[in-house]
Amino acid sequence: MTEPIFLGIAGIVSVLAIGAAGIPVAYALMTVGIVGMWYVGGVSFLGTTIKMLPYAVMSNYSFAVIPMFLLMGALASTADITTELYSFANRLLARVRGGLLMATVVASAIFAAISGSTIVNASVFTRIALPEMKKFGYDLGISAGCIAAAGTFAALIPPSISLVIVGLLTEASIGALLIAGIVPGILTAVMYILGIAVFVRLKPSLVPSGVPDIPQVSMFKAMLSIGPALLLMFIVLGGIYTGVMFPSSAGAVGAAGALLIAVARRKMNFEKLWMVVRSSAGSTATLFFIVIGGLFFSRFLTFGGFIHEITGLVSTWQLSQTQFLIALSLLYLLLGMFLDTLSILLVTIPFLFPIALSLGINEIWFGILVVKLIEIAAITPPVGLNLFAVMGASEKRISSKVIMTGVIPFIIIELMTLGLIIYFPAIATWLPSEMMK
Repeated sequence: MTEPIFLGIAGIVSVLAIGAAGIPVAYALMTVGIVGMWYVGGVSFLGTTIKMLPYAVMSNYSFAVIPMFLLMGALASTADITTELYSFANRLLARVRGGLLMATVVASAIFAAISGSTIVNASVFTRIALPEMKKFGYDLGISAGCIAAAGTFAALIPPSISLVIVGLLTEASIGALLIAGIVPGILTAVMYILGIAVFVRLKPSLVPSGVPDIPQVSMFKAMLSIGPALLLMFIVLGGIYTGVMFPSSAGAVGAAGALLIAVARRKMNFEKLWMVVRSSAGSTATLFFIVIGGLFFSRFLTFGGFIHEITGLVSTWQLSQTQFLIALSLLYLLLGMFLDTLSILLVTIPFLFPIALSLGINEIWFGILVVKLIEIAAITPPVGLNLFAVMGASEKRISSKVIMTGVIPFIIIELMTLGLIIYFPAIATWLPSEMMK
């Protein structure tokens, strides 16, 4: 084993060990990155990097998309958009067997086009949908599992913070990545609905046999109630797709639109606005700190020669694209059992992305596959963050055993969807290719 490969593996293992000890991932990445850069480049190289890298990140206009998307999602939630989305989907699907589960999927998918956070999605719909499903006699495990799994749509459907971070780490077009997430995101939602229809027939005891008594409202009125949400979604996604707005600009316009909706509905005052802005700023600062730590670590792997050596080594194995993607999937599924999704991205992309490029894998396709895999990781026991988000939002009325059992059918559906995206790359690449014409 050459020294660069040994150093790289030692660095990766060190980050994982420090993270497993309960130390925040930002500190783990930054500590290992700084020590590694000092070892491979000396004090002068380390000093220059410490001075310039954080400033380069903070002054990069592309990063403005993160606080804008977070702010838009928080404002949209304050404006009660989520409640209306769920009510609309409920009226649409309540008379179908397993309809409340399907309504959660539909509402989560639409809200994902406004909020870029999987944890926010899962937490919000736990408070809205879980009491309804419990009231009508739905199995608690499958209900909680559905909410946790549907929350992951925000990782794929734009505006997705995960796709933005992948774009920043790989230097791929953030706009193209965001648009590329639309079709796979919709496909995942459709697969969930079909899957729910199948397993409620295979195991009828999961859902009540009767039809919930839902007040009859005309479809026109129901559509009218979600009009602001749809308008916000089309402005943001349409602006990015047509090239009228950069992702950062679209995020700012979306946040302004969500604020106007909240004000018009009298859901906003100065106190609430301050809380929303403060919360979004705190989340942004945390993300930036983690990303800076990840870039320190990436710089160590690059200048230490690990990425060059590991790319050359893998090329001698003569792996096919399919073999590499299967290995990638197994690696991410394994890591997803023990690490949070952002840690997985920051630790693995610096060395996996060059290998993918050397095998001729399209950067947009790679980005979507990686985000799909961390989407699965977010619901994979024992460390799936969305599982804990649902348990927390339910005020501990759901045990870990119940939700981990209930989410299994949705993990199976996710793996089937992943297989389709691997077998048919156009699912991820077609829409951004049309956008660039």
